Amino acid sequence: MTRAVPIAVAVLASVAMAGWLLLTPPDAPPPEQAPDPGPSAFTPRAGIVDDARIMSAAADEPGAWIAYGRTYEQHRHASLTAVDRETVADLGIAWVKPLDTIHRLQATPLVVDGVMYVTDPMSVVYALDAGTGEEIWRFDPEINGQLVRFSCCGGPMNRGVAVYGGRVFIGTFDARLVAIDAATGEKLWDVNTNYAPHEFSYTISGAPLVAAGKVYIGNSSSEFGGATTAGHRGYLSAYDAETGELAWRFFTVPGNPAEPFEHPELEEAAKTWKGEWWKMGGGGTVWNSIVYDPDLHTVYIGTGNGAPWPRAIRSPGGGDNLFLSSIVAVDPDTGEMKWYYQTTPGDNWDFAATQHMVLDEIEIGGERRKVLMQAPKNGFFYVIDRENGELLNAFAFGALNWATHVDLETGRPVEDPAAYYEDNPQWILPGNSGAHTWHPMSWDPARRLVFIPTQELALFYALPQEFSETGVYKARFNTWNLGLERGQRHADLVAASDDPEGPPRQGFLKAFDPVTGEMRWSVRNTVPYAGGLLSTATGLVFQGDSAGVLSAYDSDTGERLWNLDAYGSIGAPPVTYEVDGEQYLAVLVGAHWSHETTGRVVALRLGGTPAFPEPPVRDRTLPKPPPLTASPEQVAEGNVHYHLYCGACHGGQARGGLIADLRRMMPETHDAFLAIVLGGAYRDRGMASFDDVLDVTAAQRVHDYVIARANADWEAQEAGTAQ
Repeated sequence: MTRAVPIAVAVLASVAMAGWLLLTPPDAPPPEQAPDPGPSAFTPRAGIVDDARIMSAAADEPGAWIAYGRTYEQHRHASLTAVDRETVADLGIAWVKPLDTIHRLQATPLVVDGVMYVTDPMSVVYALDAGTGEEIWRFDPEINGQLVRFSCCGGPMNRGVAVYGGRVFIGTFDARLVAIDAATGEKLWDVNTNYAPHEFSYTISGAPLVAAGKVYIGNSSSEFGGATTAGHRGYLSAYDAETGELAWRFFTVPGNPAEPFEHPELEEAAKTWKGEWWKMGGGGTVWNSIVYDPDLHTVYIGTGNGAPWPRAIRSPGGGDNLFLSSIVAVDPDTGEMKWYYQTTPGDNWDFAATQHMVLDEIEIGGERRKVLMQAPKNGFFYVIDRENGELLNAFAFGALNWATHVDLETGRPVEDPAAYYEDNPQWILPGNSGAHTWHPMSWDPARRLVFIPTQELALFYALPQEFSETGVYKARFNTWNLGLERGQRHADLVAASDDPEGPPRQGFLKAFDPVTGEMRWSVRNTVPYAGGLLSTATGLVFQGDSAGVLSAYDSDTGERLWNLDAYGSIGAPPVTYEVDGEQYLAVLVGAHWSHETTGRVVALRLGGTPAFPEPPVRDRTLPKPPPLTASPEQVAEGNVHYHLYCGACHGGQARGGLIADLRRMMPETHDAFLAIVLGGAYRDRGMASFDDVLDVTAAQRVHDYVIARANADWEAQEAGTAQ
């Protein structure tokens, strides 16, 4: 659905928050595999982008940001010079575009010919005047709200669009790929990328790549079970950019070996799996980085973790489990694999290799090499010859305890046997959040430094009690299957461990030399979670953080030179561009639990308004909950159901953030609990029905557990001992 909204109306509409989740799912089923036919003829009138323009953008269009990483090489480095070490102190607010959402904002805005194209978490696409923020058009794909429950890590998200051939392309959260007229916002075609819609519940969080006349898109949430499997099976799809017709598909893990393999590489990959892995799905989703190499006419993809996480469950007997946690090079025209490199063979820890990849030429060992660089979750920084996949360098860039180093002869990490948690539940660093995750890094080609947003967030890994005792894993369909212990027993294991608190939770911005492995400088962030990066030729690195502060650092020293409190949460990477000779910097700012704010696009310029007024503080006081009438056994049962079906969005131990902290339910919400959870009474707000996995008794047990947690925390609050 497309609608142009006058800017005054849009601003008025942004004042009120329209509920916790802002979407109304369509009643119609998702589109079939064949795309909508769309207009019979299409004449591009905006967004006139092709391969040549993207390839020359760094030199010819310093004031544009026309691709996800600015160019195909994904440097996220700008050559505009107005904002430098001296003038950055004069950066201020130019305009703000409200997006009216409390969900995570992760998108990279694109700026093409003075128009900014940006997305919100519900896959709504906005075209804005890049100089004023005025809305030109918006396109709402009306995603299927029932799929919100299949989002990884707490609600839907979207990382942006691609612009090419007069079209704007978006991968929607409900796994569709949609082409939109860049001039009008009208839909041109719409295709369902789910290859088995009756079996799997795929979602998409990443931005598509467009190159060589095709649109490349993956999918996300490896560990979410479908109708018949415990997890998803990853793949990359290539579609004709003009028509939406499927050109080819590359699966990242093999299916049932009793059936024909979809392409030859899978026959060899199947030899690295054990047991009946296909019944688990396998994982390996391509949920983030997809990069095109115009020099070698190659597409590189980063693949995700296994599903479920422990290899002992998904592939009993071991094996490398190709092509999990790998960088894979494929032919853009045919999908045929050219080479692969696996960063974490037989991944046991959710160490995806889907993180940002950078292309360049650097000198290593006296020889100039065309390289691909990546800092994946596992904590090692890789430099790979992109012509043949040869590993050239591998250095630890963050704190880790699961491996000691990477053997350059074999290309394999040397794992510490003590990091296997099958018989020894323990803290692993990094945990599943990774030493670096989706937040893009930045490469300064002049300084030969890569700037990396890193984090030290350990996770306490333990196998499920039932599996440890019986060797049988009970898969649960249509929900997530991590393969780890969760809920109260997990909390008890942590409490009984040698280190109940675990390693310190912290984050850093680091300047790293990929040739020598030298950490040039490292700055500790004020909060563990920080955002993606932008570097500039004028010696600046920009980064936001989860406390809502956007900062500029000196590229050579790490000294913080400027900051702005946006009273939100900034995970998205900033971009910079130029309109009418004036340089702007733009970033998406999400809502934050501390203040009454919602998501928005913020654009800055020299001489702009220097600060945001402080918004009202969000009231986090817990209301007095209803009395607990359930037995301890009933609460324990509810604990299990809650952490299986509710915790991903509403928080562990029922301690939520912005998405409906259930401890704060009012009496009328308690009264309607079953109608919401089973009847879908809040479906129009994005709270899906769970009647396919919970019956009335199980839903009541969940309610009992929430009431128990609310009472415990309310009593602590009243006693002044609340956490």
